[in-house]
Amino acid sequence: MTERRMTAGDTAGGGLDTPPRLEVDGLLDDPETRIIVCCGAGGVGKTTTAAALGVRAAERGRKAVVLTIDPARRLAQSMGIDSLDNTPRKVTGVGVGEGDGVGRVGEGGELHAMMLDMKRTFDEIVEGHTDGERAAAILANPFYQSLSAGFAGTQEYMAMEKLGQLRARDDWDLIIVDTPPSRSALDFLDAPKRLGSFLDGKFIRVLMAPAKVGGRAGMKFLNVGMSLMTGTLSKLMGASLLKDVQTFVAAMDTMFGGFRTRADATFRLLQAPGTAFLVVAAPEPDALREAAYFVERLAAERMPLAGLVLNRVHGSDAHQLSAERALAAAENLEERGIVDQESGKAGLRDSAAKATHEYTETPDTDAETDTVDSDPDTDTDADVDEITAGLLRLHAERMQVIAREQRTRDRFTSLHPEVAVAEVAALPGDVHDLAGLRAIGERLAAGVPAGA
Repeated sequence: MTERRMTAGDTAGGGLDTPPRLEVDGLLDDPETRIIVCCGAGGVGKTTTAAALGVRAAERGRKAVVLTIDPARRLAQSMGIDSLDNTPRKVTGVGVGEGDGVGRVGEGGELHAMMLDMKRTFDEIVEGHTDGERAAAILANPFYQSLSAGFAGTQEYMAMEKLGQLRARDDWDLIIVDTPPSRSALDFLDAPKRLGSFLDGKFIRVLMAPAKVGGRAGMKFLNVGMSLMTGTLSKLMGASLLKDVQTFVAAMDTMFGGFRTRADATFRLLQAPGTAFLVVAAPEPDALREAAYFVERLAAERMPLAGLVLNRVHGSDAHQLSAERALAAAENLEERGIVDQESGKAGLRDSAAKATHEYTETPDTDAETDTVDSDPDTDTDADVDEITAGLLRLHAERMQVIAREQRTRDRFTSLHPEVAVAEVAALPGDVHDLAGLRAIGERLAAGVPAGA
């Protein structure tokens, strides 16, 4: 799927070190794309990216649902929904004919959003796969309540369950999953295996032994099994807890195979054509190291990688003026020496004026340039020189940030030159509404930061 969307000509700049460009609109418009999984470290804009993809997909004619597992409530706020829960809710004001009317390619698009309720999803599994009496016994069991609320990996496993449920309903032609911020071996992929191993493991079989053997002999067997695993386990687990666990295991016995079967089915769904993984990162060393790890792990698991979304990338409309030249121009202004420069320095003055315009809202750049060349003995000219020098230094700092981000990105692309990249220009503020999500979607589609 990735190779079909990327060609050698689809690059942001055309250089040898420029990665293939990720065609986001092509990904969203492809009817064969049914699942998009956004993964990456925390704090890189993953939830916002997932929401922006959902908005853009809906307004390009897809019937999309966004499943977020991030505990933050920003997604609900951005979409104008009071709260998200375990039931998909339609987002008003999103779809074909809504928004600014630009880029709409289909009909019937709409967007739903939901936030995973881990415990409620576990409850639904119990209720859907056992009879009423047994389900009530399981739901009331103290050990089950603890397991469903906080067992390590349960959140990721339930995300897989919910994804499988959404796909099975076939109510949406595109599901976008916002995974938890996770570094430990892609917990979203590993949790089903871990939980399945736990439910099928020796520990569970030992806990089931008393029910199968019965009486004091059974408890004696249990104690022997416990001591084989660890000498302190029987001290840590009191009689009441052991009874709760035993009751839970006996009631869940018939469901254990179902957990493993559904987890395996969802895992295969993630590997199948129609699924696309997007790794989300920021142009920072730690974030891109995490991104490299995700890329390598997805390749090892044979998961279809669509590309890398590089968020909050800085650009400049005055990139011709380097940081060094901007600093030199600022020093000349501060020393009042720029007026004595020969005509050969006119290009430097013109670049300085352009950089100044980038950081101001004054449209009359000619007036600014003329002021720089005016009499430096006046107070007004001195003030203008001081302001211009300050803006030039700000421009130099911006260019240094751009250069640092470029070096960081180049290190990633040198290791993974085959990975398509969409660079998303940094916004001046936080995204808090649909307009902001649309702006992110437009930047995603453009694939390169402004001024690059």
